[in-house]
Amino acid sequence: MKEAVLGFEEVTQELQQFAGGKGAVLSMLYQRGFPVPEGLVVLPEAMPGGSVKQEARELILSKINVIRKNHPTALFAVRSSGLSEDSAGASFAGGFESVLDVDADEQIWSALQFVYQSQFAERVAVYSQVQGIDQSQRMAIVIQRMIMSDLSGVLFTVNPLTGSRVNMTGNYVQGLGEELVSGEANAVPFTLSRLRGEYTGPSGLRKYASKLFRCAARIEKQMGYPQDIEWSVSGGELYILQARPVTTLGAGNLNTYECNDSLTGDFLWTNTNVGESISDVLTPLSWSILRALDEEHNVIPGHYMLSGNICGRVYSNISLPVSAMSVMGARIAPLLRQMSNVFGELPQGVSVPVYPFRKRELIRIVGPGVLHSMRRTRQAIRNLPRFLEQTAESCRMIRERLQAIQSREELLLLWNRELWPQNVDALWNALEGTSAPMQKYIKQKRKLIKLVGTQDANILLSSSGKGRELESLGPLLGLSRIIHNQLSRRAYVAKYGHRGPHEFELSIADLSEDEDRLELKLSQYRDNTKDIEELLNKQRQQHSDACARLRERFPHRWKSIYHKLSATAQGPQMRESARSEWTRVYRLNRDFAIKAGELAGIGGDVFFLYLSEILQGLEDGKQPGVQYIAARKETFARYQKLPPLPSVIRGRFDPYLWMKDPRRRIDLYDPEMPMKDEIGQGILRGSPGAAGIIEGVVRVLAGPEDGNLLLPGEILVASTTNVGWTLCFPRAVAIITDIGAPLSHAAIIARELGIPAVFGCGNATTRLHTGDCVRVDGGNGMIQIITSASGGDHDKMGGKIYRSKD
Repeated sequence: MKEAVLGFEEVTQELQQFAGGKGAVLSMLYQRGFPVPEGLVVLPEAMPGGSVKQEARELILSKINVIRKNHPTALFAVRSSGLSEDSAGASFAGGFESVLDVDADEQIWSALQFVYQSQFAERVAVYSQVQGIDQSQRMAIVIQRMIMSDLSGVLFTVNPLTGSRVNMTGNYVQGLGEELVSGEANAVPFTLSRLRGEYTGPSGLRKYASKLFRCAARIEKQMGYPQDIEWSVSGGELYILQARPVTTLGAGNLNTYECNDSLTGDFLWTNTNVGESISDVLTPLSWSILRALDEEHNVIPGHYMLSGNICGRVYSNISLPVSAMSVMGARIAPLLRQMSNVFGELPQGVSVPVYPFRKRELIRIVGPGVLHSMRRTRQAIRNLPRFLEQTAESCRMIRERLQAIQSREELLLLWNRELWPQNVDALWNALEGTSAPMQKYIKQKRKLIKLVGTQDANILLSSSGKGRELESLGPLLGLSRIIHNQLSRRAYVAKYGHRGPHEFELSIADLSEDEDRLELKLSQYRDNTKDIEELLNKQRQQHSDACARLRERFPHRWKSIYHKLSATAQGPQMRESARSEWTRVYRLNRDFAIKAGELAGIGGDVFFLYLSEILQGLEDGKQPGVQYIAARKETFARYQKLPPLPSVIRGRFDPYLWMKDPRRRIDLYDPEMPMKDEIGQGILRGSPGAAGIIEGVVRVLAGPEDGNLLLPGEILVASTTNVGWTLCFPRAVAIITDIGAPLSHAAIIARELGIPAVFGCGNATTRLHTGDCVRVDGGNGMIQIITSASGGDHDKMGGKIYRSKD
């Protein structure tokens, strides 16, 4: 029983798992010197069934009396600490009960039982069901000295709506904070810049802002995750009352392969380059291998060039490299122009969200990676000729060895010693081994455009010159040569069998396994109206004509210019050749996976495991992840049914909302571009609560007891929404309130459930009426009245979802 009641100073790392989310965090912060009021944690063993054991009562009173000795007039707060509460996946914000102003001993026992019973409330059951959490969790309870606050507030170390890291954002009220977190008061907003902690807000908090910033930055760093922090000021002192992860910034659930990296923050993503070659919805194995290669190649933490995963599709994160280079002195506009050679021009009006790196910290973090990258790049440049010459034969030999393997131990040894190192080398050779000639090509192309114009520059630098042939044209040229008896089918498969439209999706066979596909390709090629050689001959003639024009315009310089062009044009040729050989190496991973699936007895299901799971299974034979294969297949099939996603995505993106917007753009998604006010339409404004744009019918309710009147698909409008309203949330497609703050419990729950919300409109319940059709823009805090109830019968109209939720 001794360990069933622990003071904050007694909760060890081993015991944190039994103290619940709140108890574990408060104890850890207290032990690390943060200004956390004294308290204790009552573990579940102390009160089975809600009744506090006698031995536990004695321990509780002894610890409370120590606090009373130091603070004779102390009152206490008795608060829940569920074992799933305040976790990275779920906050249960406001779901359980708290009891404040507890004084006498008998009040403590009553408060403990009341808080304990709150875990069985209907709203907790609804929230648990929506979040997929077992409701039968055990609950610890925190008893903590109350702070009689002069100011009470919350601070998010990131913007909880957009995920932006530029500023920490918060609200505060005078006095105790219950009115703030319950949504029953309009709070005062403020921000703290992440770079220097600069305060923007009313003067009442200014003198405490610096200390609050330092505490918040330290808490986030020690927790390793963006934090939602409750704080107060009393008697000129700042106190930290609670800290929990910002639960809306997760990329998804890897167990079920629900992946969406756009949800992790305010970043700019693009697939205009990587999506061209990796265009499929990837299975978990294919994606996890690309992610592992990204980790080997990248120097900026969190930057994914090949493996940013948005619903199974790969995207590149532009924000992090741009932010890092701008901190080191590069100007963003020229940098984006340079990057456009790789990622294409950004759509007009889109901006690049900047991540607030600190220069000194950035150098410390990326310095070793930069030095490693420089060494690997020099090595790749030296090794490129050998890589291009020897890869085909080395891959053939490894494939034969893979097919002959008979044991887990053999397969794991081959992976660790040869196949994975070859994967990594091939990536560096393809991406960095050709970097110098490609930079030279880009530089010379700019100069040539100034001399002869864009059209002639492109022709002169094309692969149509004498002796030039792009490797990426090889599969097409090879078909022509088979037809003209210049190349055998066997030679074609050996040279080009690894190439194809699905070459980066390992679950799909290529020509080397299925030669029937070659006959189909030949049949399709014969149906073409023009032979590839005819098209190339035409291009060669255009190249010859462009050379003649160059010679005519620059009679004394043309030989020098042409010599430079010939050398420069090798850049794309080398890049395409290196890319082809990298693909050849990458396709070996399919042979590895097939053998792993054979040894594990799961066959093709192996493609729905992650690389780490396969390697663990080869090591110990237990094959983790198999129990999730069915769920991953279901998610994969759902992702395949989505339409093509925007090529450029800004911020947090939900494709299931986006796809229902008849005005959606396929080139760009940017929630920072607000919906336009339409002439003659009424507009209401409030605080952004949860992002997303939705059109639907209003239902104005006076209290949560009327929640049964809310029909599925309607927009809930209320004066305020404390935790009692959360039972209604799953039926609502949006939420609008007169009173409330974007950082209240209700706002947190709305964001977690993905319900667009606008809080603190002031007069929503008087301006809006049941049956009105409105358009809610939660990210910009705006409601547009489309039609009034008197203008038509909209009661049967369901919500029409348009743009992304938070």
